[in-house]
Amino acid sequence: SDASLGLPVKWSQIAGARVIVETSFGDRVVEPSQGTHFFHNLLALHIGYLTLANDEGGPGSDRQSLDRAWLASQPVCHEAQYVRHVRLEAPLKIYLDGRTGSASILKPVPVVS
Repeated sequence: SDASLGLPVKWSQIAGARVIVETSFGDRVVEPSQGTHFFHNLLALHIGYLTLANDEGGPGSDRQSLDRAWLASQPVCHEAQYVRHVRLEAPLKIYLDGRTGSASILKPVPVVS
């Protein structure tokens, strides 16, 4: 609920999510969300939860990476001071491995008509 640590949300605002990705921002190091009720709901509803820290690696590295340029190029549904909501033409493919703690999110293949 501390807005200086991220975006406060209510469960009803994220209950339809299949995966939540929490990223750090700028040079600030913030602990990921760790509320027990929050994680109980995620586990019970089979919602994937990923965190990306400041030390992102580049594509193909074994470190984490986020293609911010690609995200920024997607059509905007709604934009506010701290939130940019985009809607993709096709779904992302998301692979989570709880045993190894690894995940991959693949961009949709562009639809050619």
